Amino acid sequence: MYTREHKNRKGVIRMDPDCAICHAPATLACDCEAKGLEVAVRQAENRMMQSIYNDIRAWVRGHAQDYILEYFRLLTERRKAQHSAHLERLTAHAYHYYHAPPHPNEISQAQATLKRGIDEDWQASVQRYPEVLEYFYSLVELTLPGDDESAVKDPPLSALNGSRKASRRQSMSATIANESYESGRERQLPSRTPPPDRRDRMTPAPMMANPMGAPLGNRRSSTFRPPTAPPTSFYGGFQ
Repeated sequence: MYTREHKNRKGVIRMDPDCAICHAPATLACDCEAKGLEVAVRQAENRMMQSIYNDIRAWVRGHAQDYILEYFRLLTERRKAQHSAHLERLTAHAYHYYHAPPHPNEISQAQATLKRGIDEDWQASVQRYPEVLEYFYSLVELTLPGDDESAVKDPPLSALNGSRKASRRQSMSATIANESYESGRERQLPSRTPPPDRRDRMTPAPMMANPMGAPLGNRRSSTFRPPTAPPTSFYGGFQ
């Protein structure tokens, strides 16, 4: 008879944790943790990013208003110049043929035409806000740290950092301090989610050298159209 060799076989046991929120078994695949993560992301975004959003909004709004007002000023200056030239022609015509100043009705009509033109200029300027706002928003740049930077690979907020854990967690808020972290996780634990794509950080936008043209440093010229010039004459074919 042959002796039987006994080999110790270690069974592989897979034990997935229950849901951290509703405590349902992992086999049920509930979405409690996914929903909770989404809520936590929104809350963290509001806490950390709202001030940045406010700064961006204020910067974009201020530059858009400055551009629209400058655009309107240029339009009205051109229209007023046309109005002055029209009055000079009226005066010259009246003195040449009648040896008298222009009739008051002609002056009133010219003033009414100027007022309608200024209203049209302002309406055209205000209607350009969506385009101008999108342009200045396109100048905002965001940047994210590289995946190989120490602040990303070794964040000072969990048991992965050894001695730094205690000092950092003492300074955190109660919400973070009460969260449970696995103290025995290995340092090379792979991340559960892939890192986000690289983006750019907000930086000041270049100033416009010519308010009627595209600002300097325009990297997205296709999204912005310079203001169009007003008609060459606002008084038809009057001679």
